[in-house]
Amino acid sequence: MQTKYIFVTGGVCSSLGKGLTSAAIGLLLEKKGLKVAMLKFDPYLNVDPGTMSPYQHGEVYVTDDGGETDLDLGHYYRYTNSMLSKASNVTSGQVYNTVIRRERHGDYLGKTVQVIPHITDEIKQRIHICAKQQEGGVDVVLVEVGGTIGDIESLPFMEAIRQFIYEQRSNCLSIHLTYVPFLKAAGEVKTKPSQHSVQMLREIGIFPDIIICRCEFALDDEVKDKISLFCNVSRRAVIEEADVKHTIYEVPIQLHKEGLDGMICELLNLPNPEIDLRDWDKIIETIRHPKGIITVGIVGKYVQHQDAYKSVFEALFHGALAAGYKINIKRFDADKLPTDPKQLTQLFSGCDGYLVPGGYGERGWEGKIQASKFCRENKIPYFGICFGMQVMAVEFARHAVGLEDANSTEIAPETPHPVISLLSEQRGVQDLGGTMRLGAYPCELKPNSHAHKAYKSLQISERHRHRYEFNNTYKELLEKHGFQITGTFKEDNLCEIAEIKDHPWMVGVQFHPEFKSKPTDPHPLFRDFIHAMINYRKNHHAGNPS
Repeated sequence: MQTKYIFVTGGVCSSLGKGLTSAAIGLLLEKKGLKVAMLKFDPYLNVDPGTMSPYQHGEVYVTDDGGETDLDLGHYYRYTNSMLSKASNVTSGQVYNTVIRRERHGDYLGKTVQVIPHITDEIKQRIHICAKQQEGGVDVVLVEVGGTIGDIESLPFMEAIRQFIYEQRSNCLSIHLTYVPFLKAAGEVKTKPSQHSVQMLREIGIFPDIIICRCEFALDDEVKDKISLFCNVSRRAVIEEADVKHTIYEVPIQLHKEGLDGMICELLNLPNPEIDLRDWDKIIETIRHPKGIITVGIVGKYVQHQDAYKSVFEALFHGALAAGYKINIKRFDADKLPTDPKQLTQLFSGCDGYLVPGGYGERGWEGKIQASKFCRENKIPYFGICFGMQVMAVEFARHAVGLEDANSTEIAPETPHPVISLLSEQRGVQDLGGTMRLGAYPCELKPNSHAHKAYKSLQISERHRHRYEFNNTYKELLEKHGFQITGTFKEDNLCEIAEIKDHPWMVGVQFHPEFKSKPTDPHPLFRDFIHAMINYRKNHHAGNPS
């Protein structure tokens, strides 16, 4: 069977949920026994989102091979079994960088280098590369185009897709996601924005086969008939995607009820067996009827921006889901925490555990130190991720060991006690700087540790995105006072997991476990962190309603 290609574009406005919709389509096709590859096109000129502010772009999702990618790849991972890599996310910056380097190298033999054909050819080549990255090939490549139709930045991608569809029409499908707003002043749904959006798409030369309508409420037949007529798609191909009631994990079920997966298979001549979504139905049922509610405090710099810690929020949700609980997330701005212990205790009351996520820079550092100290002294479950583990180590060195000036050289380069520092600093080679650890690294666990009990294995692999490391110069001293290194990257003898002795559950990890959690398969550490919080609630908040 020839590989099929599905292109998902968006119109009217951004933030419609193209990533979620694409991921849901991938899930439905996998349920039909098809092998799916996922690809995200991002029109911005940055080579990748690695240097972009979380306020601008949300979290940076990391793949096993060290790719710093768009957060939509997190949706792809949570919904599908598609292999994700650097080839799964392509930006304008990558494409132009490749073409310009080839031109400088003389690869174009003196020809005038232009957007068409050189840029568009490179974009098309990236689609083929994504299709071939999985051993044995794939049945379907799902390509999501970032941005909104009409954006000048996305035009080269749209032209490349037009050419791609023209070259192999029978193997391609165009899905356009649009917004159908309800105007309160008029008291009715308006289809004109969708008509204009599809008109712009057709002017480019791409004619949608299916239109998915994002809407606040269910659309009546008259509205769907109108969209079908003016957008030139069959009535069956107008798919409703109304706001879900409980969770984003309802989206695959919703689209299946609309018959989207069957229509895709029909149009692309793919096998179309009945599918079983009982595992996803169970998720919705647990959300609707939880055993109780637990509350976790997130102490970070970007807590008011929903997408900055997207995978962390989802992984917490997965862990709670596995236990049959609903999770309530309470957000604390790390740089606004009070320094007075009484005020801090009052502010922190009511949470069953605290999580300090990854991050960079000095802002909020001392607030995170306070959060770690509060959890350690009060025996409250604590989960430190990447920067959060470094916070845990420095706090312990300061207040449990007595190294008052302990710090990270990222925060205080001249600290007399660099408990966290660059490897080059630890080795006395100042001019090499630090090389960021990106992607999957193996880790060996200590038997009977919290980590070992969670993973039920002594050998694991997790994804990293950081530059600073725990300084082994302080290992023996900290361990004498109860700081335990329970996970190690043996090759360089680097601390990967740390725990506090005689604490119910205080764990810090140097990697990012949130990137490998699914609603149907929660990450072991998040699952056990949730269990620790449930136990804490039962023991300390027994009189409070849950």
